[in-house]
Amino acid sequence: MDEERKTEPAKSLMKGLVAGLIGGLVATAAKTMMEKMYPPRTHGEPDPPAVLAQKLAGHQLSASEETAAVETIHWGFGALTGAAYGALAEFYPAATAKDGAGFGMALASLTHEGALPAMGLSAPPEEQTTRERTSEMASHAVFGMVTETVRRVVRKTLG
Repeated sequence: MDEERKTEPAKSLMKGLVAGLIGGLVATAAKTMMEKMYPPRTHGEPDPPAVLAQKLAGHQLSASEETAAVETIHWGFGALTGAAYGALAEFYPAATAKDGAGFGMALASLTHEGALPAMGLSAPPEEQTTRERTSEMASHAVFGMVTETVRRVVRKTLG
């Protein structure tokens, strides 16, 4: 009796990037919704993208300028990290472990516990509230899982 073998599609950097980018955009929407339900900053702490936008501009931004800059940074970062993840997953499938939750948690650790405090865009982890840290970790786990789910579907569709 012949067994059908599943054939894995040929590895493609471009398809991995596209699938990850789409996954990252959908995941950014999911993370945004999650943060509306369980916000990380509840005591008037500034949003890191807002602090970055002010630093990059070198002057006080108007409310509409700040909103546009924050949205651009937020969605751009989600798309770029999703694309990078998609490329990594294409050639290193172990990166998709835990259905993407590991990716999301690693991203939270690298950004909210490492790069953002180092750049002066947020408080160091030891000064962050428990709520802020748990919200960030939970919303990033959702980001990673949604990125992986969408990436997998899109990648399969691309062949």
